[in-house]
Amino acid sequence: QVQLVESGGGLVQAGGSLRLSCAARGRTFVNYPVGWFRQAPGKEREFVAASSWSGASTYYVDSVKGRFTISRDNAQNTVHLQMNTLKPEDTAVYYCAASRRRLALLNSLADGAQYDYWGQGTQVTVSS
Repeated sequence: QVQLVESGGGLVQAGGSLRLSCAARGRTFVNYPVGWFRQAPGKEREFVAASSWSGASTYYVDSVKGRFTISRDNAQNTVHLQMNTLKPEDTAVYYCAASRRRLALLNSLADGAQYDYWGQGTQVTVSS
């Protein structure tokens, strides 16, 4: 069993930066694909970014490309989401998720149903 714990959310002004972290407890998730999703009030959960099981490939939703970066710190058993140039429309609860499946392609990595473990979420609020 893998427990995921997110941290790093908060309130930031538009144009600012935050770094979210997702720490895995219980076992290593070095070879697990990891994704970040977000859900804004009144909206459906949305794929944000993902790292394939090998870490060789990363994917982003178009709205965050060039601003967000997903990275792995295998020594710390942690995945980060660096978020720069934040916009008010980035406001949401952000969730990390990990899968036991060897997901490598965008269509599967972006599908929340492919993930087995979810964190509790961390709130990101961007003020204008």
